[in-house]
Amino acid sequence: MKREELEALRIPAEARAARVRPWGWVAVAVLGAVALVVAVGLLRNPRIWVSIAEAQAVTGAGRRSVVLDASGYVTPRRRATVAAKVTARVMEIRVDEGMLVRAGDVLAVLDASDAQKRLATAEAQVRVSQAAVRVLEADLADAERELERQEKLWAAGVTSQQAVDQARTRVESLRAQLRQAEAAVRLAQAQADQARQDVENCIVRAPFSGVVVSKDAQPGEMVSPISAGGGYTRTGIATLVDMDSLEIEVDVNESYISKVRPGQTVEATLDAYPDWKIPGTVRTVIPTADRQKATVKVRIALGIRDARVLPDMGVKVAFLGEGVAESGPRVSIPAQALREEGGQAIVYVLREDRLERRAVRVTEKQADRVLLESGLLPGDPVVVEAGGPLKDGIRVRVRR
Repeated sequence: MKREELEALRIPAEARAARVRPWGWVAVAVLGAVALVVAVGLLRNPRIWVSIAEAQAVTGAGRRSVVLDASGYVTPRRRATVAAKVTARVMEIRVDEGMLVRAGDVLAVLDASDAQKRLATAEAQVRVSQAAVRVLEADLADAERELERQEKLWAAGVTSQQAVDQARTRVESLRAQLRQAEAAVRLAQAQADQARQDVENCIVRAPFSGVVVSKDAQPGEMVSPISAGGGYTRTGIATLVDMDSLEIEVDVNESYISKVRPGQTVEATLDAYPDWKIPGTVRTVIPTADRQKATVKVRIALGIRDARVLPDMGVKVAFLGEGVAESGPRVSIPAQALREEGGQAIVYVLREDRLERRAVRVTEKQADRVLLESGLLPGDPVVVEAGGPLKDGIRVRVRR
């Protein structure tokens, strides 16, 4: 075949490109659509990681029967409104509400200028009295030497008895004056000690370790250990509470006081933390009744110390008997698994690869575990930690 005929049969490059280009654009469009769908799916439902723990059955979940319920308040056994021992102006307040102080810490500094002047006067009087004693001691020594000479001269018949008597009288007089001067020194020293104490009293210190719950004076105000008329003088600097002495005080109707005894076990529930059961024991039953309310005051010692327990909090107390009441099955989960949404206690349970939001009822909170009365069964996998916000129905991946 001739070259010219072969060239006539060849398809031009422009025609080949025009024939292939439409199919290439279709493939590119399909791949782009697939990628877009995958990206949108990932954005709408990203798989966050979660760590899982199984709910455990609680054995021996029965609790002692309740024989009496009462309500009261948290009160401290040691509570003091610290006041100054002298009347003076406040120069500096070194504490604020909520501050922890130790016994002997400085709470306030008062104006000590007048007390310091009295101290300087008293110390000067001590020095004057001591100088008078030294003068009298020198005079007495001289008088004793003179008496000794007069006695020798009288023995030799050179002097008269009158001269000896005069010398002896002078010695006795100087000895009396010396005793009086020494007493004056002790009096001056006592006055100086009192003036020194007045200066020290201008520094108000904490009588015991505790927390400042109220600051009752400000710099520039007058404070006094006694109340003054007109309301311009404060009687307290700050109110201090020993948090280690917190206890519960309840009023029990006198008709039921026979059900309460010292050492009895109780369960306390703070109004602020209704799911938290606090163990305690009856410390004492006050041996007197309130005639108007027909109640008897009972004080209860707390079994734990916790920063959440604050003075004057409302509390409900269940006095427990000796018998054990039956209770339904309970499960235990890690404290981190319990969450709160809309004021309701909830957990997230893993079902295959999705989360299920489950409402639960809490009966007791412990240090690192929570006891549930309903909402879960033993063995249910609950979410403890998560790599993002949790929602009902989202897909997750379990971190091993």
